[in-house]
Amino acid sequence: MALVGLPYACSVTPAQLSRTLRHTLRCAHAAGEVRGLPERPRIVVESPPRRGPGDYATGIAFRIAAQAGATPREVADVLCARLGRAEGVASAEVVGGGFVNVTLDEGARGALVRELMGSRAAPGAVPGAPGGGGDPDAAVWPEGAEVLPRARVEDDPARDIPRWAEATGERPEALAVRTERSSSLFRVQYAHARACALVRAGRELGAGPEPSGRQTAVGSGGRRLLALLADRARITEPGPLARHLDAVAGAFADFHDAGEPLPRGDEKPGAAHRARLALAEATAAVLAGGLSQLGVTAPAHI
Repeated sequence: MALVGLPYACSVTPAQLSRTLRHTLRCAHAAGEVRGLPERPRIVVESPPRRGPGDYATGIAFRIAAQAGATPREVADVLCARLGRAEGVASAEVVGGGFVNVTLDEGARGALVRELMGSRAAPGAVPGAPGGGGDPDAAVWPEGAEVLPRARVEDDPARDIPRWAEATGERPEALAVRTERSSSLFRVQYAHARACALVRAGRELGAGPEPSGRQTAVGSGGRRLLALLADRARITEPGPLARHLDAVAGAFADFHDAGEPLPRGDEKPGAAHRARLALAEATAAVLAGGLSQLGVTAPAHI
């Protein structure tokens, strides 16, 4: 039975890969490669733990191995052999005795950046406010629209801190210390403002964001960041969402430090700069949507 893969150059999100994995398991079961199989196994696809290889990882082999009458490694080997033939997937490998780590091809990775760039809540909006929305991830800017806000969006600590503290359980007085080391709220808002500033500066230099799936353009830090950005859609509860946004902010700082998104001095803007700026714009979009869902401002300037 042939594996129905993902269309070439489509964006491969964790949700889409979960569906592909479920179909892959059914195919493997029909072919006698996996004996027992839950009727509808719960498949979680996320950023590789401990910064392992690949764009995504899943531990589904550990969940179904006993019912399948096999070891997690054996189930993972079957999955990897089939996933390696799926469109949008460059490779799949077994790590840690049974985790399946998936690396996307350049077309799928570039399409994912483009999709993330275009999906965000209204800049600075909060749920229930004019221009806000209850589902910021469902808001998509029109084709060719200015994605980043032109107006100066200010943060509002008197409102933002209590809402963030309610989601995370952190002490409001600790969050009031506006440094990256002391306040997770400030880290996330600063990362959003920094991403916006980079894209604005890039456009002023004639280096508009252009998505690319090439690892050489964004580096391993960029791939780690992209996996976290794509993973955000499955996280809806306030506490986990706030922690995930903090992880995105940290990954964005690492990505920025590893490869300068803007040309320096007399350096001419190149494809690598445009690819990094596209990832910065995707970061701003995801952070803005997450902050809006928590009822917290996404400042364009700090």
